[in-house]
Amino acid sequence: MKIEVADVTKRYGEAVAVSGLTFTVEPGRVTGFLGPNGSGKSTTMRMILGLDTPDRGDIAIGGHRYRGLVRPMHQVGALLDATAVHPARTGTAHLRALACANGIAPSRVDALLEQVGLGSVARRRVGGYSLGMKQRLGIAGALLGDPSVLMFDEPVNGLDPEGVRWLRDLLRDLAAEGRTVLVSSHLLSEMSQTADHLIVIGRGRLIADTSTQDFIADGSAARVIVRAPYGGDLARVLIADGAAVEARGDGTLAVTDLTAARIGHLAHEAGLELHELRPDQASLEEAFMQLTADAVEHRALAAELTGER
Repeated sequence: MKIEVADVTKRYGEAVAVSGLTFTVEPGRVTGFLGPNGSGKSTTMRMILGLDTPDRGDIAIGGHRYRGLVRPMHQVGALLDATAVHPARTGTAHLRALACANGIAPSRVDALLEQVGLGSVARRRVGGYSLGMKQRLGIAGALLGDPSVLMFDEPVNGLDPEGVRWLRDLLRDLAAEGRTVLVSSHLLSEMSQTADHLIVIGRGRLIADTSTQDFIADGSAARVIVRAPYGGDLARVLIADGAAVEARGDGTLAVTDLTAARIGHLAHEAGLELHELRPDQASLEEAFMQLTADAVEHRALAAELTGER
C-alpha cells in the first residue's frame, strides 16, 4: 500500500504550514521524512492520518483516505506522540484496550510486549516508564494490527544506543517484508543508516524526493581529500591553480574546485609525493544543511498554531 500526497496545502489562519506538497511513499523501503523545525512534517503526518484536513489537495493510503478505512489499525499503524498514554494504565492494559477496540486478539499483546523489550515491565504503570520505554510501547501499539503501512514521528527520542540500533533493525526488517515505512527524525546520522529513500521539506514545500545516496551526493561539494608529506607546499600549488584548500586535524587537505585528476597532475608537475587522493562525500547532516539552508527560518506563528517541531 502506498501513501500518496497530492498537491496538499494547509493553512492555520494567515500561516501556511504546508504548500502544494506532493510525494509518494512506496512499500518495501524505509522512507525518511526530514525537514528543519517548523517545516510541516508533523502537520503532514497528521493529515495523512485524518487528524487534520487539507485545505486543498488529496491524501490516500492504498487508494483510500484514512477516514474511509474500515479497519484502520489493521492497515495503518502510527506513532506520533509516545507520551499520549494514560499514566495509570499498565503497558499490558493499554495495548489490550487498543486490541479490544479494533478486533485484535488479546494474545497478540503479550507477544508484542516481548518483541519490543517491555515484557518485564508490562504490568507496571506507564506513568513510571521512561521516554524510551514509552517509545517502545508506542511502537508496539503501531504494530498491533499487523498493518502494511507504518508511520513513526521521531521514534528515536529517548532511546539509548542499544534501543536506537534495535529500532533501526526493526524498521529495515519491516520494510524488507514489503511494508510501507515512513519515519521522521532529527537524528540525521541514524537516518543515513536506516532510510533507503528521503523526502525532505522546508517551509511546507518539497525540497527533495530521492534516494539517500543521491541526496547526499547532490548536497555534497566536489571535494577531494589529499594526504601528502609536504602538505604546505602542495596547498600553495593547488591554491595558485584556483582551489580552496582546508587543512584538517588528521593531516589531510580538503580540496574543492579541483578534480582529483587535476590535483594529481599538479602534484606530479611540482614533484610532490601523494600518499592519499580520494573523492570525499559529505555526511547526510552536511548535505541536509546545504540543501535546506534557505528553509531554516520557520515562521513563528505557524509553529505556535500547529505545534510543529
